[in-house]
Amino acid sequence: MNTQNVPQTIEVTAPAEERYVVVLKVGGNELDDEAFLYGLAKAVQSLKDGGKQVVIVHGGGKAIAAMQAKLGLKTEFLDGLRITSEADVDVVEMILSGLMNKRIVRALVKEHIQAAGISGVDNGTVYVEKMWHPAGDLGRVGEVQDVDLRLIKALFAADIVPVISPVSFGAYDAKSYNVNADHVAAAVAAKLGAIRLVFVSNVPGVLIADRVIRAVTADQAEAWIADGNIFGGMVPKVRSAIEAVRSGVAQAVITNIAGVLEESGTGIIGGK
Repeated sequence: MNTQNVPQTIEVTAPAEERYVVVLKVGGNELDDEAFLYGLAKAVQSLKDGGKQVVIVHGGGKAIAAMQAKLGLKTEFLDGLRITSEADVDVVEMILSGLMNKRIVRALVKEHIQAAGISGVDNGTVYVEKMWHPAGDLGRVGEVQDVDLRLIKALFAADIVPVISPVSFGAYDAKSYNVNADHVAAAVAAKLGAIRLVFVSNVPGVLIADRVIRAVTADQAEAWIADGNIFGGMVPKVRSAIEAVRSGVAQAVITNIAGVLEESGTGIIGGK
C-alpha cells in the first residue's frame, strides 16, 4: 500500500510554560506526615497528567516554633502574624527554605516528578516591603509588592515543578523577610493567571449544615464567618481564600489531598 499521501496523526502538546497553571498552597502542619507527602506527589502527577502546570507554595510554622524553642527563642504573634526578630529570621529561612522545602522536593523526586526548591529570595522572585502594623512592630515580616516570574517560567520550560518557600526579598534593603505563605501563594497565582489556587489542608472543604459546600462567593463566605456558620480553624483558611480571590485569583479552593485528585472541595469565587 502506498502511504505517501495518507495523512499522519500528529500529537500536539502545548509547551510546558503555556499550560494552565494550578497553584497548591500546603500548610506546614501536614509536612511531618509521610502519607500526606506521598498523596501530594500523586496529586501533582495527576494534575500534570491532566495537562496542568503546577506550582507549590508551602509554610512550616510548627517546625519554626520547634526550632525556636530549641534555641531558646520566644515565639510571638500579633494578629496571627509571626513577629520575626533579626535572630528569628535566620531560623525562619533555615526551616522554610531548607528543611521544609527540601522535604517536599524529595517527596516529588522520589515519585519521579521533576521538582526544584526555591524561595522568594531566589532571583528576586517575590519582592516585599516591611509590613507595618498599627498595633506594633512585626520585625522582619514582609508584605508582597510584586512577583518576578522569570525563574518560575524557566522551570516551567524545563517541565520542573517549582516548590516555593515564602521567605522573600526586601525591595529596598535586599534582606530576607518572613512572609505569610498564603499571601505569597495568592500573589504568585494572580501573577501567573492561574486557573486555581488550592489551599490543601486536612479537611474536604467548608462544611455548612454538615455538608461540604461546592461553591460560594467571597461575600457569602464573609457573611457565614460573621454569623458563625464558619468557625474555628476554618476561618483563617476561608479568609485566605477570600483575599486570594480579591487579589485577582480566578478561583480559590479549600480541600484535602483526595479533593485535589477528585477536583472537589469548596470553591470560592468573586462576585455577589
